[in-house]
Amino acid sequence: MSAADLDDLAARAEATRVAVVGGGVAGLVTALDFAKLGFRVTVLEASAQPGGVLRGAEVAGLSVDVGAESYATRGGTVRALIDELGIGDEVVTPAAGGAWVAGLPGGRAAPLPRGRVLGIPENPFDPSVRRVIGWSGAWRAYLDRLRPPLTIGHDRSLGHLVRSRMGEAVLDRLVAPVTSGVYSARPDDIDVDLAAPGLNAALTRAGSLSGAVSDLRGRSTATPGSAVAGLRGGMTRLVRALLSRLEELGVEVRTNAAVTLIERTDDRWSLTVGEEQFEADLVVIATTEDEARRLLVPVVPALEPITTAPPVVEIITLVVHEPGLDTPPRGTGVLTVPGSHRAKALTHASAKWEWIADATGPGVHVVRVSFGAQGEDPATAQLADDAAAALALEEASALLGVDLDPASVRGSHRARWVQSQPASVIGRTEHTAAARGAIRAVPGLGAVGAWLSGTGLAQVVPDAREEADRLRRSALWGSQRSQE
Repeated sequence: MSAADLDDLAARAEATRVAVVGGGVAGLVTALDFAKLGFRVTVLEASAQPGGVLRGAEVAGLSVDVGAESYATRGGTVRALIDELGIGDEVVTPAAGGAWVAGLPGGRAAPLPRGRVLGIPENPFDPSVRRVIGWSGAWRAYLDRLRPPLTIGHDRSLGHLVRSRMGEAVLDRLVAPVTSGVYSARPDDIDVDLAAPGLNAALTRAGSLSGAVSDLRGRSTATPGSAVAGLRGGMTRLVRALLSRLEELGVEVRTNAAVTLIERTDDRWSLTVGEEQFEADLVVIATTEDEARRLLVPVVPALEPITTAPPVVEIITLVVHEPGLDTPPRGTGVLTVPGSHRAKALTHASAKWEWIADATGPGVHVVRVSFGAQGEDPATAQLADDAAAALALEEASALLGVDLDPASVRGSHRARWVQSQPASVIGRTEHTAAARGAIRAVPGLGAVGAWLSGTGLAQVVPDAREEADRLRRSALWGSQRSQE
């Protein structure tokens, strides 16, 4: 490519105005990838604070995450972004305490066993597994070894697969707490091939579900929940680093700038922002699914309005003074058997992250209590903030097995999130593929975010970068080259 060609590409990029609607991580990463090539970019964020689910707050004088507190390390894409932004030295890993499960018969709780895939155990007679499912559950799970795989090897529903192979105890006490606590979804609705790629094929090879788990894991002894990392000072450091880099690149990030309407005028886009009309050559929608569909339906004829409400999750963060938690009673967090508690999960943040323990000092602890899952409103939904904090403290006492006095609470914070359905929910891939195809059929338009990519930064970040690259290629080389 000649110097003249390069100059022409640079001029095209500089002349192209990009509007990114939504300032969560997906939107900020999309803006970054455009700005790095010289495009003129404006981010329009409806709220007063960019970052989406990466949000922090000061609770009792401590700066803590009140949204997502970590990222999955798989794929390395999030770590690559962190390194690119110059904060790789701040990456931290959780303590080795592991997670527990509460809501077992008799009100018991126990550590989650090692050697699992989505909660499915390798050896049902392992003492750590038997402690959770009991002797009868272990013997029922052992029948898996005696059943032929055949058609079971093609089971799509995780719940049906586990129930038919290993029984209700494994499903209810090991698998359901994971899918509910992590994905806010029921096991019956989780697609095996998407949530655990290769498990069905391994079942056919190994002849049993427990053998398939062993085959996939290679008999790894990794601590449950250890395949994540965070940032010293909280995940909001990633947002601050992104905003700093965007500022360096000349990107305008506007807050309190809600887009109410998108229209196509000739070869450009017109966005209504309050009383203002904002013009752009390219538009990327980076909002939640309900807001994205509301904005897009008028300009994407094949797109339908949202039909299923996504789960709503509330996280109550508590700072308590309780020396009895200095030696973590139940690891770094607790998942619950669905229906056994009003909370679905708890994270003992000061036990999980050393930087929080250093900030709090002995006797002071940060606990995050999560409410809400698929098909059910959070138990806190209709409560005032004080009542929600009181319920969170009550649930924390039960889940940690330590009586927490209301007088021990130094501060609390309440956050409410609309959680996108995970990509592994049955039918979700087809649903989002249809939406994405309809959006991409409209020139100069794109969409990113967890509702399309699946939940979690490990899926959101690479998806945003891929969509930005598609639109950049289209703007610089034309639609034919962009599809190559």
